[in-house]
Amino acid sequence: MGVTDKVWDALTTVIKMNDKVVSLAGTVKEQQVKIEGLTERVIRLEATLELLMRGSGGGVAKKLPRQ
Repeated sequence: MGVTDKVWDALTTVIKMNDKVVSLAGTVKEQQVKIEGLTERVIRLEATLELLMRGSGGGVAKKLPRQ
């Protein structure tokens, strides 16, 4: 295999890797949006639960443990 073939193979490999990286970046972006949506839902659920616990606690405020 000549030098030109090796250079061409290397260039082809880099282009294929670039396509995979671009695809992976898109997937990561989608997953980030899903995670942010789930985080918002958990925050709303925590707030609702805390309000319900305060309302039914007979005046004693109970808090969820923070991690």
